[in-house]
Amino acid sequence: EIRMVTGVQTCALPICDFVSGFTTAFIGAGNMSRSIISGLIASGVDVESISASNPSEGPLDELRKLGLGHLSQNNLSVAETADVVVLAVKPQLMQRVCEELAPVISKEQLVVSVAAGVAADSLHRWIGARAEVVRCMPNTPSQVGAGASGLFARASVSTANRQRAEDVMRAVGLVRWVEDESLLHAVTAVAGSAPAYFFQFMEAMIAEAQSMGLDEETARTLCAQTCIGAGRMLAEGDIDAGELRRRVCSPNGTTERAVAAFTAAGLKDIVSKAMQDCYARSEEMGRELS
Repeated sequence: EIRMVTGVQTCALPICDFVSGFTTAFIGAGNMSRSIISGLIASGVDVESISASNPSEGPLDELRKLGLGHLSQNNLSVAETADVVVLAVKPQLMQRVCEELAPVISKEQLVVSVAAGVAADSLHRWIGARAEVVRCMPNTPSQVGAGASGLFARASVSTANRQRAEDVMRAVGLVRWVEDESLLHAVTAVAGSAPAYFFQFMEAMIAEAQSMGLDEETARTLCAQTCIGAGRMLAEGDIDAGELRRRVCSPNGTTERAVAAFTAAGLKDIVSKAMQDCYARSEEMGRELS
């Protein structure tokens, strides 16, 4: 069963019912690859259907701990037999890696890039204009299965391969498709880079709580749980953020006083400036790398 939720195809069946039907190769074995692979395994995907390559042995050793056996320092050896090839290398290395893979990539394969800034058309050109290409903008909470990823597919990508790309990324969190590739810059600003915004905010809260007398562990735990709880209230309910904020603010109460201080300090403008700068840098990287 496939259902449409806010314009995105989601599957009512367990992820493994889809993903187990194809093989996936990861080019690059860094944090994002390990996060996605861990999510796939936790979802019940057979480790025999997953392979990975990396130029150095250290990251491959980490994948061996997850039970993977199909590991190599040769990109071609894992890519040529996979149904889905996930490119998880630094953006600056993407052209070289794509051109290396080009001789073994066929039109039946799906290539998913998780590199920021590198345009789908550039990937398609470098890899030999054969494979179907999907771009993905994930974020670091994927490491704990709570990621948020934006996906964009070139027009030539089939419905089946769109589903494959979504299945892979849903192993580490929620997925939303964008129809215009330029919207991935906005995804970067609101999701890809955004964990750092919350970390910076929580860092300041924890420090201030300690100055008020709480020990570091208590301040950290209370702050983290409050962040999780507030996020769940927004994600799992049908009430917008503004109304949720208003419901916490009793007239002339403690929360109202705190929120008034944020407003007086220009929080809305600060957030706007930060996200606009993030968006602009994402655009710049796209021009530099493509």
